[in-house]
Amino acid sequence: MLTVAVTGATGAQGGATARTLRAAGHRVRALTRRPDSAAADALRALGAEIRHADFDDRASLDAALTGADALFAVTTPFGTDTATEVRQGTTLIDAAAAARLGHVVLTSAAHADRGTGIPHYDSKYEIERHLRASDVPWTVIAPAAFMDNYTAGWTLAGLREGAFGWPMPADRPFALIPASDIGAFAALVFGHRKEFAGRRIDIASDTRTAAEIAAALTTATGGPITHHEVALDHVRTHSEDLAAMFAYFTTTGLDVDVPALRRAYPEVSWTTFANWAADQNWPALLGN
Repeated sequence: MLTVAVTGATGAQGGATARTLRAAGHRVRALTRRPDSAAADALRALGAEIRHADFDDRASLDAALTGADALFAVTTPFGTDTATEVRQGTTLIDAAAAARLGHVVLTSAAHADRGTGIPHYDSKYEIERHLRASDVPWTVIAPAAFMDNYTAGWTLAGLREGAFGWPMPADRPFALIPASDIGAFAALVFGHRKEFAGRRIDIASDTRTAAEIAAALTTATGGPITHHEVALDHVRTHSEDLAAMFAYFTTTGLDVDVPALRRAYPEVSWTTFANWAADQNWPALLGN
């Protein structure tokens, strides 16, 4: 049994990892800036220990990591910027090294090591490089695009109108994964640390085109969902970073060898998009 410190524990990836680790019998130390949040209370109910920690407060990280065996590290530029993400990520890794943790699992992004030119991929790779140079055993897991994003934000707003607006052509495939599978794979890594030490692995659960996604959403929601391609110029008015990402998805493509992952790691469910969509509470999400 390990004591695993989990950053982002009240978010999607960290929360999924915390739940899977608890289910496997490990002790979870959930690190959060908001120990009094409802998400933190939900983790307490599962038996997780909640610790206050702030990426901009090194002392809080040192205290939160003391006595832990391992760390699940997630960083994000959203809500701040990529420079802040890099600063916070390197501070977290330095704290992990100072605490002499037995393993750090960093979640990055698929293809972030390929010089994509996508700002929030490049920032993640900078953190990866810092981790590799640190004196701590490490594994980088690099998820593809999140299925979970389709239940929030502008995508969900479009679905309420029967439209799957996506900045890619209908026939261009790209790789997808739900947070639950990220958590399951992270837990697998922690359970087999020697096997995964020093490895970087792109992970995805399914590969679908935009047209196939719209068809699966039509089946899951019970109402017609039609794909329409959103112009990159429109995305660019909201975010240069996201526009660069979708341009990369359309030109180079976000490919991950899903069949190879399924063969190598059958312990993970590797949820298809259709199955993920079928499991969502669409009446509540769509306000039906």
